[in-house]
Amino acid sequence: MQKELLKVNNLKQYFPIKGGMLGRTVNHVKAVDGVSFTIYEGETVSIVGESGCGKSTTGRAILRLDEPTAGEIQFDGEDLLSLNKTQMRKKRKDLQIIFQDPYASINPRQTVRQVLEEAMDIQNVIPKAQRGEKVRELMDTVGLGAHQADRFPHEFSGGQRQRIGIARALSVNPKLIICDEAVSALDVSIQAQVINLLKKLQREFKLTYLFISHDLGVVRHISDRVIVMYLGKIVEIADKKSLFENPQHPYTKALLSAIPIPDPEIKKERIILKGDVPSPIDPPTGCRFHTRCPFATEKCKTDTPELRSTDYMQDSHMAACHYMEEIQSGERQPNQ
Repeated sequence: MQKELLKVNNLKQYFPIKGGMLGRTVNHVKAVDGVSFTIYEGETVSIVGESGCGKSTTGRAILRLDEPTAGEIQFDGEDLLSLNKTQMRKKRKDLQIIFQDPYASINPRQTVRQVLEEAMDIQNVIPKAQRGEKVRELMDTVGLGAHQADRFPHEFSGGQRQRIGIARALSVNPKLIICDEAVSALDVSIQAQVINLLKKLQREFKLTYLFISHDLGVVRHISDRVIVMYLGKIVEIADKKSLFENPQHPYTKALLSAIPIPDPEIKKERIILKGDVPSPIDPPTGCRFHTRCPFATEKCKTDTPELRSTDYMQDSHMAACHYMEEIQSGERQPNQ
């Protein structure tokens, strides 16, 4: 039985909107609204969805970079939300994050050596005398030369900077790394190199990843399981093979239909969704996807669907749709 490393239960992240003369809270942005999932040791779980669905906010809330509004976060058997700031700072040794833009998350006035040694110093993981050796080892591990350690971030290319970000995350020997759009700012050839590096490091250091991305091609390459989010809620969760071959939720089907196929002979039906994503300040009632769903009925407007599996799906594959069975069997056709 695989060990549960991270268990998130009913996580909510609301951001207050201030207004009026006195700056009172007039409403909330419901960025993440009741998300639950588990990550097992050594696996890669990806969160996908379009911009504004709450993917990155989920990652930040787990690390308590933004304080969650409600919910439970169990990491390695410990309740993260019960820790005070000092305890949480120590705990961050085990939970690291790689940001989308490495240049914005690395101090431009520090050399790479200073960036890496600072991380080791804060967490006090390696004795001072051994830090120089560790820096050389880390540079080598992420595919950079040890002689580059005394350069500044602006002297590196985007792909190399992302490798520095990875080295910084590794410098404190973490158990879980949250990759927040870690390759989306890179061009495709460099993306492949960085993904292959992440997979190699996972095998070498027995790492666990929460991989946040909007690029399904990347997700297909790196994930073990995939979570699909829409407007702050999980609409489908499944292992990679099951999700890509047999998507159940209409939103997942639309996302997958947008992946280009490199063969011009194959004609693929593209599902075009109507309208824009509604505002998370005032999300639709019932199923949040009903305003854009081709199969929506009155029931979808009032009843919130629960995540569930069906007879023809594996137990680990769950989706939140009232009409999964009818859509799958062809009984239910898109609304005209």
